[in-house]
Amino acid sequence: MLQIKNELKKETKFLDDFKRFIMRGNVVDMAVGIIVGGAFGKIVSSLVSDIVMPLVGLLIGGINFTDLHVTLHQAVKNAAGEIVKPAVTLNYGNFIQVSVDFLIISFAIFLMIKLMAQFRQKKEEQATVTPPAPSEEVQLLTQIRDLLQKEK
Repeated sequence: MLQIKNELKKETKFLDDFKRFIMRGNVVDMAVGIIVGGAFGKIVSSLVSDIVMPLVGLLIGGINFTDLHVTLHQAVKNAAGEIVKPAVTLNYGNFIQVSVDFLIISFAIFLMIKLMAQFRQKKEEQATVTPPAPSEEVQLLTQIRDLLQKEK
């Protein structure tokens, strides 16, 4: 019975430690960042695949990049014309698509971080503004204090 109580205390302590860890500001901020980043990545991926790449493909002759590939081995068909073994292809067009996707997402994240740094810098500059000069009363009290210290 004593062993069960000790185990329950350990579990309770573990859960309390975990709650403290989760409720720290950095962990919550990181979780929010991951969720927002995932959604942001989907938006930029859609921008690239649905808007940018079709325009680029149109400019260079109506090419759909996701369809670009090199066939290493043709598909094997049976007598009825059904595919028995699919073709083996190197889909370099999809690689180009994903690479452009990555570059645009990276650039967008860079811009967001740069913007956040500017906001943080402005906030720090406002926080480091020199405090106003002490009032005459405070100056007088400071002088009295200094004179009393000299007398001791």
